[in-house]
Amino acid sequence: MYTAVNPVIWLILTLLDVYSWIVLAAVVMSWLLAFNVVNYHNNIVRSVVRFLDILTEPVFRQVRRVLPSIGGLDLSPIVVFIAIIFLQKLVVWLYVRFPF
Repeated sequence: MYTAVNPVIWLILTLLDVYSWIVLAAVVMSWLLAFNVVNYHNNIVRSVVRFLDILTEPVFRQVRRVLPSIGGLDLSPIVVFIAIIFLQKLVVWLYVRFPF
């Protein structure tokens, strides 16, 4: 990207990237639970699911208020992914446009 990146910009972009991986893990875990690949009665699985729900559910809930599920299909993770990519691009654009 840049040879000398602002540490604040780097931190924001890294946090957005980490959160996108957390959203992906939450989506995969929900699929694994739905298809009975993993069992919710397992303590480790239950802990992982709770951890992912704590991190993702507040954001998903805000998206679901605006965009309800369509035919049982929850589109909130897709909207969150698009929002994360938009924020990453916006941060880079603002940094290039208005360096500080």
